Amino acid sequence: MSSKIEQLIDEIEEFIDTCKYQPLSKTNIIVNKEEIDGYLRELRMKTPDEIKRYQKIISNKEAILNDAKRKAEELINEATVHTNELINEHEIMQQAYAQANEVVTLATHQAQEILDNATIEANNVRAAAMQYMDDILANLESIITQSMDSAAAHYQGLFSSLGKYNEIIKANRNELHPVEDDDLESVVLDDGQGDDNIDLM
Repeated sequence: MSSKIEQLIDEIEEFIDTCKYQPLSKTNIIVNKEEIDGYLRELRMKTPDEIKRYQKIISNKEAILNDAKRKAEELINEATVHTNELINEHEIMQQAYAQANEVVTLATHQAQEILDNATIEANNVRAAAMQYMDDILANLESIITQSMDSAAAHYQGLFSSLGKYNEIIKANRNELHPVEDDDLESVVLDDGQGDDNIDLM
């Protein structure tokens, strides 16, 4: 099932495909500024909802871990009760301690296994949600960049609007992949080099 953003991206692609080429050009197209502005406004409204949707998926990690901890505590409590029963019921204390330690060890292993599986599952959900959102943002960024390049010469107002929206998307992607302080300088340098390669036609 595709997201609202993906559906809107498809509509933008279809709109771009229907645009006519400029006279004597096979790369530059004539874009209806009012119509493309409408698509951009709709993207601005839907993007926060989509981000919240995937943040909710990521937040499920806490619910999974809490459930695993609760089950682990229940197992340990049961083991403790069983240990007390063994001590009270058996005349030989050493045998009671041996059996109790075996139960506690088994419960601890089971609890650790539940926690490990829950952590792996939660991390997989989080990674999948972040990758999916990053793919959507990357695709959207690519479409907007292409639109900016093809329409910049004749639609300066449209170019400015797309540029602001492109910055919002980059900021969203940066939030998904926080940059360490030590890597900040190299990221700034890389961004600067990328800007030098933009061809505004």
